[in-house]
Amino acid sequence: MDVLAEHTVSLFTKCHGEKPRYLVAAPGRVNLIGEHTDYNDGFVLPMAIERYTVMAADRNGEKEITVNSETTGDTAGFSLRPPIERGSPRWSNYVRGVVAGFQQKGVKIPGFDAMVASSVPFGGGVSSSAALEVATATLLEAITGHSLEKIEKALLCQQAEHKFAGVPCGIMDQFTSVLAKKNHALLLDCRTREATPVRMTDPDVTVLVMNTNVRHQLMNGEYASRRSQCETAAKTLGVPALRDVTSKDIVAAKSRLDPTVFRRARHVVTENERTLQAARAIQAADWPLMGKLMYESHASLRDDYEVSCRELDVVVEGCRRLGVENGVFGCRMTGAGFGGCTVGLVKTGSVQLVTRKLAEYYEEQTAGHLGMFSTGPAGGARVLGT
Repeated sequence: MDVLAEHTVSLFTKCHGEKPRYLVAAPGRVNLIGEHTDYNDGFVLPMAIERYTVMAADRNGEKEITVNSETTGDTAGFSLRPPIERGSPRWSNYVRGVVAGFQQKGVKIPGFDAMVASSVPFGGGVSSSAALEVATATLLEAITGHSLEKIEKALLCQQAEHKFAGVPCGIMDQFTSVLAKKNHALLLDCRTREATPVRMTDPDVTVLVMNTNVRHQLMNGEYASRRSQCETAAKTLGVPALRDVTSKDIVAAKSRLDPTVFRRARHVVTENERTLQAARAIQAADWPLMGKLMYESHASLRDDYEVSCRELDVVVEGCRRLGVENGVFGCRMTGAGFGGCTVGLVKTGSVQLVTRKLAEYYEEQTAGHLGMFSTGPAGGARVLGT
């Protein structure tokens, strides 16, 4: 993060002729297990990653905001006069939504210029959008002196994604970027919003994130379709959310549900059970059990929820072929799906061997390049300088 922060300051200085007054960072996240359960009031087990979105900024004396993005190479500019509306470029809606949320709370925001740079893979299923939202909120706190409660801040960022990006996401991404604790995963109860740190400090195990470089597009309606199907299942079963259904319940209700809706519901119900098991496995350092649960999660996402793709399946199969004897405990797709990243648990001493073998296998099977990085559990968003 320190290198990225210095780089962002340098970019701002070159663009505006002076150093920025404010500097903030927010991490991306990887979800170890618990996919598509958050908007069903279920359980998720994410951790923040050591990849960040950094924003450098200073006031400009105007009633406007300008944000330059190193990632996209373009600039977003918009007026602070309400109502703030959606606009172009598309990524700017994450920023616009957070600014609008602060204004709705009565916070007076001065005009400012900002530079944003990020090491969070874009469109990779590791929450580049939430990192940008939370970085923006953290920047606004620094500029205005108005700090939000952490949960309030995460919910504001979630609403920005709902209203301005048009993605009806759950609470996991923003909560993780705000609440993450270094050296811990978070067992997040998405109904009660209770976040329980799960200590994860075994030096012999490394989290490996593998980017297929296939970019998903959540706005194509697939995400919203899955969410609607889950709501239909819950309504048919007479419960507030699929969180309230057990595996026995879903099997007993099979004849009452459309076959596709049944499979969607079965994934959510079994994934909640796997996630609670996984938290216990991590606490006990039972990595073989954790790996087994990860493979089961991927199969469910592939077959019942149908959000995987060939490239993700190739990576998971490559890890399965290597097996524990070559240092891989388990692997699964992470994020909403339709491309993006997988997450694996690997013996620390085997990381180099595993990455080399997986890169070769992925290229052989897809002719593509598999990007990989290892990470420990990182801390949440923070102000780096004012």
